[in-house]
Amino acid sequence: MSNALLSRVAPTLLGEPECIWPAAATLGEGAVWSPREQALYWVDILGFRLHRWRPADAAQSTWTFAEEISALAERSDAPGLMITLRRGFALFDPALPDTAPTYLHQPEPELAGNRFNDGKCDARGRFWAGTMDAACEAPTGSLYRYQLHEKDPGGDCSRHDQGFAVTNGPTWSADGTTMYFNDTVTGRIYAYDFDMATGSVSNKRQWLRFAKGDGLPDGMTTDAAGRLWIAHWGGACVSCHEPMSGAELCRVTLPTRHITDCAFGGADMRTLFITSAATGLTLAQQKAEPLAGGLFAVEVDAEGLPANLFG
Repeated sequence: MSNALLSRVAPTLLGEPECIWPAAATLGEGAVWSPREQALYWVDILGFRLHRWRPADAAQSTWTFAEEISALAERSDAPGLMITLRRGFALFDPALPDTAPTYLHQPEPELAGNRFNDGKCDARGRFWAGTMDAACEAPTGSLYRYQLHEKDPGGDCSRHDQGFAVTNGPTWSADGTTMYFNDTVTGRIYAYDFDMATGSVSNKRQWLRFAKGDGLPDGMTTDAAGRLWIAHWGGACVSCHEPMSGAELCRVTLPTRHITDCAFGGADMRTLFITSAATGLTLAQQKAEPLAGGLFAVEVDAEGLPANLFG
């Protein structure tokens, strides 16, 4: 069956979601599967922590930073990670835990109330990441693209959209010609035409808007068939969507409401890992949702795509 046809087929959950790490993360995010380590990296943004979970032996590792860490990608030509910290793009090697991250570029020195949030690499190794208002109110966030540059050790950073209070994503269509990006506060997911050769976006349009009461679009990923899997902040689920119309195909229901990101991983790339957040809950909600901030996993009959490497 072609991807165009398969993308319209509803995937099947092969079990119930399981909390594999009840980490009580303040704001879990940034899930990335590492094929070379056979482990899942993820972050607690407001806890200033990077986590790693290795399924083979359930090993848990954590690194603590001096500021928010919000997104990451493995490097293609060197050990370690490309990460976003509060102010911008940086490098960090988990194998050298006593070495502080090295900032590469900080694009918004004049916006003290902003911080970086979600981000991912495209298929050419360029890192796309969004900034947001730390108070989640003012539309001061922007979408940036960062890439290494032979003539500039600070790299090449360019802004490609702006006017967001909270940014999340991006992810791409299976053929790489469309980029999806979330304007979380308004509940909108935008699609852009994506030029892989130049790393540029155009023709912005609304692809999907979440219904009132169904939460807000947070982190997301694309499977090998091109279907989009989107975390619902405040909606206690991850939903799977057909890439052209945005029609919902299936839903993973979780035992806590603030679902923040998802990524495929595991030896066969058929485990969907899901992060969540404990922040923003009332005392009553905290008691009712003891797994808030946990890392979850569920087996599905959909195959994921390996995360793109930086550089």
